[in-house]
Amino acid sequence: MDKVFIEALEVEALIGIYDWERRIRQPLLFDVEMSFDNRIPAASDAIEDTLNYKAVSKRLVEYVSQSDFGLVETLAERVAAIILDEFGVQHVRLKLSKPGAVRGARAVGVIIERSRA
Repeated sequence: MDKVFIEALEVEALIGIYDWERRIRQPLLFDVEMSFDNRIPAASDAIEDTLNYKAVSKRLVEYVSQSDFGLVETLAERVAAIILDEFGVQHVRLKLSKPGAVRGARAVGVIIERSRA
C-alpha cells in the first residue's frame, strides 16, 4: 500500500500531568504515515481523488490546539482515530513527539500504529 505522509507538523497544545504543564502551551510534533492507494489520483490528476494532506494537517491542528489531555498516549489515540474515521485511511502510523520534556533528550513521545477494524 502506498503512503501519504506529514512530517514534523508542529502544534502548540495544553498537554501534561504536572501543575506547571497545565498552565502553559507546549509544542508537539507529529509525523504521520497514512496508507492510501495513490493509483486513482495518479491516473486522474485530480485533487478530489487524493488523500489531501493539507486537509488532514488542518484538522489535526484544529483538534490538537483545542485539546487538553494529560498524556501524549491519549492524544495520539484520539488523533489516530480522527485520521482513520474522517479521512478513509486504512492504516496509520503516528509518531507524537514532545520536545524538551526530558533534560538531555531532544524529544520523547510515542509511536502507534492503528488500522480500521
